[in-house]
Amino acid sequence: MDLPVEEWKSYILEKWALLPKSVQVTISKAETLSDIFLHSSSLLQPEDEMFLKRLSRGYLVGKDPNAPLFYREEGNKKFQEKDYTGATVLYSKGVSHSRPNTEDTSLCYANRSAALFHLGQYETCLEDIVRAQMHGYPERLQPKMMLRKAECLVLLGRLQEASQTISDLESSFAAKPTLAASQFQILQRTLCRLKMKIQKKENLTETVSAALTKAFEDMDLREENKQISSASASVSLCTDPFKGRYLIATKDILPGELLVKEDAFVSVLNPAEVLPLHLGLESKWDTRVTNGDLYCHRCLKRSLAPVPCDGCSYAKYCSQECMQQAWDLYHNIECSLGALLLTLGVFCHVALRSTLLARFEDAGEVTRKLCGDISNKDTRLPESKNLVQTLSYDLGGESEKNGKTVETPIPGCDINGKYENNYYAVCNLLPHTENHSAEYKFLCALSISALCRQLEAASPQALMTGLTSSKLKAAMAPVLCPESSIWGVAMLRHMLQLQCNAQAITAIQQTGSKENIITDSRQVRLATGIFPVVSLLNHSCSPNTSMSFVSTVATVRASQHIGKGQEILHCYGPHESRMGVAERQQKLRSQYFFDCTCPACQHGKHRTTAEPRWEAFCCCSCRALIQGDEVLSCGNASCTESVSRDHLVSRLQDLQQQVGIARKLLRNGKLERAIQQLLGCQHDAESFLSAEHSVVGEIEDDLAQAYAALGMTCVFIFCSKRQVGVVCLVLTLASSGWLSLVFQLRLPSLPFCFPHFENVHP
Repeated sequence: MDLPVEEWKSYILEKWALLPKSVQVTISKAETLSDIFLHSSSLLQPEDEMFLKRLSRGYLVGKDPNAPLFYREEGNKKFQEKDYTGATVLYSKGVSHSRPNTEDTSLCYANRSAALFHLGQYETCLEDIVRAQMHGYPERLQPKMMLRKAECLVLLGRLQEASQTISDLESSFAAKPTLAASQFQILQRTLCRLKMKIQKKENLTETVSAALTKAFEDMDLREENKQISSASASVSLCTDPFKGRYLIATKDILPGELLVKEDAFVSVLNPAEVLPLHLGLESKWDTRVTNGDLYCHRCLKRSLAPVPCDGCSYAKYCSQECMQQAWDLYHNIECSLGALLLTLGVFCHVALRSTLLARFEDAGEVTRKLCGDISNKDTRLPESKNLVQTLSYDLGGESEKNGKTVETPIPGCDINGKYENNYYAVCNLLPHTENHSAEYKFLCALSISALCRQLEAASPQALMTGLTSSKLKAAMAPVLCPESSIWGVAMLRHMLQLQCNAQAITAIQQTGSKENIITDSRQVRLATGIFPVVSLLNHSCSPNTSMSFVSTVATVRASQHIGKGQEILHCYGPHESRMGVAERQQKLRSQYFFDCTCPACQHGKHRTTAEPRWEAFCCCSCRALIQGDEVLSCGNASCTESVSRDHLVSRLQDLQQQVGIARKLLRNGKLERAIQQLLGCQHDAESFLSAEHSVVGEIEDDLAQAYAALGMTCVFIFCSKRQVGVVCLVLTLASSGWLSLVFQLRLPSLPFCFPHFENVHP
C-alpha cells in the first residue's frame, strides 16, 4: 500500500473539493514545495486529525498481554499438524506481543525452538533455547529443552558441547530427581541414544542450502568507479538538457558483467498484507503469514526466528544487532507511530525514514540553519549532506573550495564531481512537482502535516536530535513550528519523488508444499526503497540490463553486449514482452510523465499485427501470423487460410485445461503421465499458437520441470522470443545423488519469471 488507506484518501479529496476556488488556485500555482506545504498544512483541522486517529486504531501494533497465549495455542495446533513453518510464525507472533523477561516470552521461544528443530534450523534452534532461558523458562520444563539442545549440537557436529550438555543433564537428574519414573526412563533412553550418536559421529559437515545466494552476496564490482559510488568503472555519469542524468558504457561490456551493486539508502518493508480490524478478520489477532513475519524489517533478510521490538508488536528483526541498529537510526521515533504509518502508507513512511536518516550525515549544521526563517526558501537542494543546509541551497551552481570557485556540473554530485549514495543524492532526485495533480499534492501535504503533528506530540525532541541551541529546545507552540515545517517540506519532497523514483525490492519465494516433487516460485514485492545510483538509469522497454536483489542490495548486470558509449538502460515495468506499445506508453506517461521513444516503441508503432506477440495465433498451414477481428486471415500472401476468432479462443481454452491437468499430475508426482500430457499439449499448441505465445512458454517450462524431477540428463534451450533471453539449463544427476545445476544465462529481465514492478525514474 504505497499511498494512504482509501478512507483517508477519499476524506482528503472531498475536503479538497469543498475548498474555495481561490484556495485551490493558490495551492495549484504554488511555485515551491515550501509554499505547497505551508498552505496545505494551515488547512489541517483538529477534526481531520481525529478522523485519522480513528482510522489508525484499526491497526494493532501495540503489545496485547492476552495475545501470547492465543498464538501459542494456535502454534501448538500447527505443530501437531506437522506444519512447522506455520507453527514457527505463530510462536513468533506470540513473542512479539510478550513483554521481556516473562514466562509468556520464554514459552513462545521454547516452543519455537522445537518447530525450528523439525525444520532442520539447528543453529537458530539453539539461539531460541538461549533466549528462552534468558527470559525465565520454567525449571520444571528444562530437561526436555536441554535434550533438544544436545541433539542440535550432535547434528551440528559440535560433539564436545553435546557431551557437556548431556553430562550437565545427568548431574541435574541426580541432584534433583523431580521427574516421574516414566518421564525419567524416556529421558534416560534419549540420553543413551545421543551418546551412541556422539560415539559413531566423527565429523559432520553441514550442508549449505543457500550456496547460490551466498555466491551472489559475495560478488563484488571488479573495479570501483571513482566518480560514482557502488558502480563499476565500466560506466560513466553524463547529463543532458532533455533526458537529465544517465549512465553510459566507458568500454565494451560483456553479458553478465556487474555494473551496479548498491545498498538502499532507505527501505521500508511492504505492509500490504496487514489488514485493519474493520475488514472482517475472524479474530483481532491475525494468524496469517505475511512478509512482515518472514523478513527482517531493517535488512530484509529472511528469518523464521525474528527478534521483536520491545516497544511494539509490528517491527521484527533477524537479530539483536539489527534491532538495535534500527532503533538507533529511526525506530526510536517510528515505534509509537506504527499504526499511523500503516494508515498513511509506505510512501509516507519512506519519506519519514529518509529524513530521520539525514540527521546522521551532518547534524552539526542543523543548529545554525534551523534558526532562520524558512517561509521563503525553495526546496532545491545543495552542496551539504545536511538536511537543513540541503533545503536552503539552490540546485547545482557554484561553491567555494580553497578560495576558488568550483562549479558542480551534475546535480547530486559533490564539489569534487563524485556522486554518492547519501542524502544529498536522494534530495536531488526529481519530485516532478509540476507534473503531479493539485489533488495529489494536497493529499501528500496534508498527510505529511498530520504526521508532523503526531511527531511533535509523541516526541517533541525527535525533530531536534543533535541540536545544542537552548533557544531551539524551548517549548513548542501548538501550531507547526519552524523545525517541523523544515521536516515537513523535506518529507513532502521525498513523498513526491517516490512515484517516479521508488524501487520495488523483490525476493523469490517458493510456493506449494515442500513435500511435492515439483515446487514453483514467484517473485514478491518485499519493500520499497530508494537507490540513488540505480535511479540514474533511464528506461527502455527492451533494456540491456537486468536487476536482482539480495536483502537490501540491488545488483544491475548487463543482459547483453553493450558497446562503448552506449547508454545503460533499465526497464521501469512496462516491458515489450508483456505489453503492447499503446499500453506501455499510457503506463509510462501516467506514472513517469514521459513518452518513451526507445527502439522497441518505435518499431512497435509500425507493426501491423493487432495482437501482442505473446497472444498471437498462427496459421495451421504455413505457421505465419494471422490477423483480423471476427475472422482472422493468414498474413502470408500466398496462403488463403482463414479461421474464426471464436474457434481459436475455444481451442486455447481447451488447451489451457489440458495443461492444468498436466500440472496436477506434476504436483502429485506422476511424472511420466505428466510428460506425455505436456507433449500432447505442446503438439497441439504448435498448430495454432505463435512460437512466442505465453502458453507455449508455460508448456516448455512445465516440461523442463518434469524432466528435471525425473533426474534425466538433458539440455533444454528455451528460445521463446517472448522471454527476451535464452536460457540454457543443464541438469545432471550424478551417481552420488547430487543434482548439479548449471545456468548459462542471457538475462534481459525474463518477464515470466521476474515481473518488473513500477519502480525507478531519475
